[in-house]
Amino acid sequence: MMPKSTVPATAFCCLILLSCAAFLATPALAQPGANEMPSVIQVPPEAQPSAHFDAVAATNAYMAQIPADKTARSNAYFEGGYWLILWDFLYGAIVALILLNLRWSAKMRDLSERVTRFKPVHTFVYWLQYLVLTSVLIFPLTVYEGYFREHKYGLATQTFGPWLGDQLKALGVGLVLGGLLVVVLFGIVRRLPRTWWIWGSVVTILFTIFGVLIAPVYIVPIFNKVTRLDDPKVVDPILSMARANGIPAKDVYTMDASRQSTRMSANVSGFANTMRITLNDNLLRRGSPEEIQAVMGHEMGHYVMNHIYKFIMFNAIETVLFFALLYWGLGWSLQRWGEKWQIRSVGDTAVVPLVVLLALAYGFVTTPIDNTMIRTQEKEADMFGLNAARQPDGFAQAAIHLGEYRKMNPAPIEEFIFFDHPSGRNRIYAAMRWKAENLKLFTAQQPGAEVLAPAASTDADKK
Repeated sequence: MMPKSTVPATAFCCLILLSCAAFLATPALAQPGANEMPSVIQVPPEAQPSAHFDAVAATNAYMAQIPADKTARSNAYFEGGYWLILWDFLYGAIVALILLNLRWSAKMRDLSERVTRFKPVHTFVYWLQYLVLTSVLIFPLTVYEGYFREHKYGLATQTFGPWLGDQLKALGVGLVLGGLLVVVLFGIVRRLPRTWWIWGSVVTILFTIFGVLIAPVYIVPIFNKVTRLDDPKVVDPILSMARANGIPAKDVYTMDASRQSTRMSANVSGFANTMRITLNDNLLRRGSPEEIQAVMGHEMGHYVMNHIYKFIMFNAIETVLFFALLYWGLGWSLQRWGEKWQIRSVGDTAVVPLVVLLALAYGFVTTPIDNTMIRTQEKEADMFGLNAARQPDGFAQAAIHLGEYRKMNPAPIEEFIFFDHPSGRNRIYAAMRWKAENLKLFTAQQPGAEVLAPAASTDADKK
């Protein structure tokens, strides 16, 4: 799983929205600094078309292109992310327990009640206090994880001022969207004390869909400039591939991600009329035409196979299950400690830290399940992209770029728990296996080359 920076909005309502947004904006294929890895197509001899083409040998040859020191560096970065998953959970849990046991949450509730008796405004005032206070409390981990650590591994480009500006923007988004959801959810809890968990899950699911819908048009531009790409050398092959696969694409978008990161990426975001495929300026600067086509073919796979809709359905199931557990967990916890925490009922805004604590525990336990869901869709998009773009070497090169900040060759159990994308080695092997079964495509492109029979399946299946 790609390590996630700690964000100011840690409350449950934002966790659900951000979890979906994270999937939709997950870089498919990425890299850290210029000139640290091969940046053009360098097909090793073992990966050249031949009558004795071996997918395993070709994969090993591509893996050998990665310098040993870069492998050690990316492994250290990615494996450090395993611990950050634990520290994020523990840190968030400690903050929630501090707010409960020191009765800070109850005091924020009392202050908001003194400001107004109008319940929706009272709820929003509490949310404002909660968001600011928790942002301050988790800032040490936020700045380490999102700024110093990223710079240490050469993945960030921002100085501290612009980085902090983006954090404040995220805080503003969390205040508006999170505040809106919190107000609605508490209104439901107060009016429907027995069935609030059912209607609360429905509202949260609809809010998530709303967030996914508006993200490409209204949220992403807050942080980055998104423009229509006009270079015909890049756009024409992409649009041609889109039309060939039944995608009604008219435009290709690019984003100035280089202002924040050195990662080379593309993503599919939104749905219905706001769905768009975007590649960032790092990919344009460093990616070869073959690599760009491979990456965009992958992203088109997400579109064609309706992955956004399927993920929303998966997220909806998890949301319903969480609200059911929340209904039981809040009742049990408040019966045991509610008086100590000065929380009057489930409809009391002072309960928010307890909701966050349960949400953090739920998210921590379900991490392998979420990763498996996303990883499965990424593998499907990989295979679609290989068939659509027909650029296995471009795809292998993109996987190498991804290996600049992801561990390329993890153990199977490690990949199952922590990886939300297939490992780099598995992605390269998939590309070379595809190439082994389609050698005629490549030999036909070589003047005077004889037609080669596909390699034996036993060679292509060795791992």
